Amino acid sequence: MKPIRVVVYGASGKMGREIINSLCSHPEIEIVGAVELEVSEEFYLPLLDGCEAIPFSSNLDYILTTCQPDVLVDFTTAQATMPAVRTTTEHGVNLVIGTTGLTVDELSEIDRLALEHQVGAVVAPNFALGAVLMMHLAKVAAKYFDYAEIIELHHHQKADSPSGTALSTAKVMAQARGKPFCCLSEQEEAPSSRGEQVEGVTIHSVRLPGLLAHQEVILGAPGQTLSIHHDTISRECYMPGVLLAIKEVLKHKGLVYGLDTLLGL
Repeated sequence: MKPIRVVVYGASGKMGREIINSLCSHPEIEIVGAVELEVSEEFYLPLLDGCEAIPFSSNLDYILTTCQPDVLVDFTTAQATMPAVRTTTEHGVNLVIGTTGLTVDELSEIDRLALEHQVGAVVAPNFALGAVLMMHLAKVAAKYFDYAEIIELHHHQKADSPSGTALSTAKVMAQARGKPFCCLSEQEEAPSSRGEQVEGVTIHSVRLPGLLAHQEVILGAPGQTLSIHHDTISRECYMPGVLLAIKEVLKHKGLVYGLDTLLGL
């Protein structure tokens, strides 16, 4: 079986470097090219573990034409992702996207373009298997509690707030209940110190150096609370999820949202 040919978009970012370093020697994956928005000239990017250097450029169209990948992996920003989606689908290349902050309209466009060009697109707010299970468990528990809050903590360079994972968690919890969570009457005006309200769930965002990615879901009822907590210790935790998405996206056409779908949760 031939290895899956992969191009990494946003290769100089923290996640891009982690993906390249983790997957370049994987027997089922072949990293064939890399793209970064600010590359002054095209050159070859050396890889770890004796792998051959790969073409590296800011010209996505050139890389897709030259390298002929099966999958493009993108962990950049929403502003960079959408132009890449339009170019990549035109080339008939599948997409694995870990970018957060994509709007409903942008997700709809990704689905439309993927179907139009008969490719798959996996978009997930979190690729850590533990985080996906945290969201699943929170969804299960949501049916039995009327009140919930989320505390999410990330490194100080994270651009969006609240995090995509926190927003998705609040939404799937409300969907499981069939209605928003209850708000305490004295908090209905939601003063700024109380965080952002999503489906009745107050989300508190913390951004500090020294953090990576952490989330706690706290559900409350008279006389008791239930806490579901997940900590990301290093970015290597995302790699099993990324590898799963790379393999599974080839089996789909159109948008697949969330790693939980691929895991059958």
